Amino acid sequence: MADDSHPHIDAHTGKTTTGHEWDGIRELNTPLPRWWLWTFYACILWSFGYWIVYPAWPLINGATPGLFGWHSRAAVVEDIKGLETLRGPADAKLEKASLEDIEKTPELLTIARSQGSALFGNNCAPCHGAGGGGSKGYPNLNSDRWLWGGTLAQIQTTITHGARWDADPATHTSLMPSFGKDGILKAAEIRATANFVRSLSGLPTEKDADLALGKKTFADNCAACHGDEGKGNKEMGAPNLTTKVWLYGNSLDDITQRIVVGGGGQMPAWGAKLSGEQIKALTVFVHTLGGGQ
Repeated sequence: MADDSHPHIDAHTGKTTTGHEWDGIRELNTPLPRWWLWTFYACILWSFGYWIVYPAWPLINGATPGLFGWHSRAAVVEDIKGLETLRGPADAKLEKASLEDIEKTPELLTIARSQGSALFGNNCAPCHGAGGGGSKGYPNLNSDRWLWGGTLAQIQTTITHGARWDADPATHTSLMPSFGKDGILKAAEIRATANFVRSLSGLPTEKDADLALGKKTFADNCAACHGDEGKGNKEMGAPNLTTKVWLYGNSLDDITQRIVVGGGGQMPAWGAKLSGEQIKALTVFVHTLGGGQ
């Protein structure tokens, strides 16, 4: 540390140093520009004004309202009301028309797909993907593989009431038993059933797989929902096991895991959040993604 009782003048700049020195490097005593300081002070004054004029300080049950009484939540609500007013005539047309008429009428179809696209992006895309392609555990809405049915009416019901959504008494409720966790089946029976299920869609099985045991176990425990031939049952949300399309994966380990833990995914009941016109628009949008029946 240099002795600051005798200010050092830097030979290159002609400015004094602060007296601090590290490894022979001295720190110049260069004050901040006046314009920068005044700007900084002005920002401090502005912040005090902002605290007074706008909501800023948190309280136990809210926040200070500010002199203007403005807050972003109210602004969003006002914007939404403006949007609803703008969409009013279009929504009225959707309300009066049936789902089939909406798809057959170019004007209504354009309205429904426009609104449905926005609704899908805001509410459905986090699970099903931006284009409805889905992922492991989340159905692909572009393919003709529907757990609960892919007609307009069936899609509308699923969107409105969801799946396994306890808050809606009309929700789809069927659930696959936990055959392994609950001790319903033994490990050998589960492995044999997984091999048999793979064989239903023409997938290879283990060389030593006991398909006879798997077939019997399937008939005794799985056919009630999936059908004797494993082709599924849309009334119960039981998937068709004869295709190579699998919601949770088609490897032997994936199928074994599903038999062990059972269960099923959840989908919110959007009828509690979206209006009837919005449900219609979303239904038509999903139906026209490419996999509608």
